Amino acid sequence: MNGAEVLDVGRDAIWLTLQVAGPILIVGLLVGVAVGMLQALTQIQEQTLVYVPKIVAIFLSLLLFLPLMGALMGAFMRQIAARIAGI
Repeated sequence: MNGAEVLDVGRDAIWLTLQVAGPILIVGLLVGVAVGMLQALTQIQEQTLVYVPKIVAIFLSLLLFLPLMGALMGAFMRQIAARIAGI
């Protein structure tokens, strides 16, 4: 395995990390912004109010996106295994 192949595997791993974590982070961001706007509009300044909706939304999005995440990680592992077998 030469340096170009190592960089290729590293790039693919970083892209996989973004694909797996991205949907969950976006859901957390959107829920946080929505709750923050609700707090600003109603002038409720409770610091812990943000956490419960975020936790519930992230848990539900994990349940929703788990098959996609598993498929992406499985495909990446098959690709890595094929590269190892080809050496």
